[in-house]
Amino acid sequence: MTDQTRPLFREDAYARSCVTTVTRLAEDGGIVVADSVFYPTGGGQPGDSGTLSWDGGEIAILTTRKDGDSGVALIPEDGATPPTPGTSVTMTLDWDRRHLHMRTHTALHLLSVVIPLPVTGGAIGPGKGRLDFDMPEAPEDKQALEDALNALIGRDLAVTESWITDAELEANPGLVKTMSVRPPMGQGRVRLVRIGTEGEQVDLQPCGGTHVRHTAEIGRVTLGKVEKKGKQNRRVTLTLA
Repeated sequence: MTDQTRPLFREDAYARSCVTTVTRLAEDGGIVVADSVFYPTGGGQPGDSGTLSWDGGEIAILTTRKDGDSGVALIPEDGATPPTPGTSVTMTLDWDRRHLHMRTHTALHLLSVVIPLPVTGGAIGPGKGRLDFDMPEAPEDKQALEDALNALIGRDLAVTESWITDAELEANPGLVKTMSVRPPMGQGRVRLVRIGTEGEQVDLQPCGGTHVRHTAEIGRVTLGKVEKKGKQNRRVTLTLA
């Protein structure tokens, strides 16, 4: 059994809290809710954490996961007594952690611009992330890549979204940079994240994660060493200043 959750995290990535209703308790203890400002683990981005409170109780939420195709389940701390289905609850996001995810995620999109190679994997953390590339040879000048990345960030480019149909994405496979993770399809439409304007576009790719509104919000980043991961894969790590 699954329930549909309204993804408030997608409607406004800066929303820090909401009032919603518990719709069901999952077998693993997950608390399925009608609306969620918490992002569920997916696409390399960790699930959000925070607190869930209601009349007479409050518990810590350690992470958030997807529940079926369109549900969101909050995972409480061990031993917590969850609210019963039908209870009105207030979700309060650990904003500092989420904002670090947003800054890191947008920075990784720009990293895929300065290194225009197929992406074979990636992960997002609070202030640190990495992309794996199909990169047979290591870059000759890593500092030049870091400088180019920070120059893009410093342009304070707008980060916006639009939607296309599944069929339109199938007809434009070049939009997909990731070889290991397919964009979320099957709902009839796919979200695109654009950096820059339509007339002066820097990047456009399918993505379901949360992002900052302007690249200057990322701040400066530094690139770590380029690690060899297999015959042709190389890992590039970035850290927020």
